[in-house]
Amino acid sequence: MTDEHDIGDALTALAESGEPVSIYPSSATNVVMARLKSVDPENPYFVLELNEGEFLPPGDATFVAWLRSAKIQFTLSSPDWASKPDEPTLLPLEFPLKCMVLNRRASARLETPLGVYYMASFVLNGKPYELQLYDFSAGGVGMRAAPRDAVGLHVGRKLQRVRLELGPDSVMIADLEVRLSRTFRSFLLGEQVQIGCQFINLSPLMQDELARMLNQLNSSKYR
Repeated sequence: MTDEHDIGDALTALAESGEPVSIYPSSATNVVMARLKSVDPENPYFVLELNEGEFLPPGDATFVAWLRSAKIQFTLSSPDWASKPDEPTLLPLEFPLKCMVLNRRASARLETPLGVYYMASFVLNGKPYELQLYDFSAGGVGMRAAPRDAVGLHVGRKLQRVRLELGPDSVMIADLEVRLSRTFRSFLLGEQVQIGCQFINLSPLMQDELARMLNQLNSSKYR
């Protein structure tokens, strides 16, 4: 998306919905959370509202948010991210030159059964991770965890040899790439991080095995 009016419409919808925006600074490892406060109706400017206590370091930053059934992503850069006078959480910004709009999922998704906990286990930089799977498809998997258990799982991060439980007695080892990381609040669990991953380097044999597992799980839902 490169048309200024289209970008303005998308940002306005994002501001009106109040959806959270995850910001990934190139110079830091933490994710900065914010929302769009307002969009100028006539000029290519919008106001970003940082969550209380958040700070955006100088340099490039990638902004990611859900807009209805798709993900919107764009990059901006600033040497200081100057805030409004006496309002440190409000940042006036220019429209990005372009936005990426990605469909939520390219393939059909299956949710894990209620009351059954399927896990994704892997090691990243010497640290073991174990996250709960909440859905999977032929294209990838969705995981969730408390923020403290999802540290380092940023968009673009590649995860090698992930052990995936895709049903009773069905285990698969695969490489993944993180394509989505967003924070949400669960009524029962409190603050959680949703991690969306895409399969990478799947051989034809592994693709066939994955399809078999998904068919098996799907058919078991209707027994």
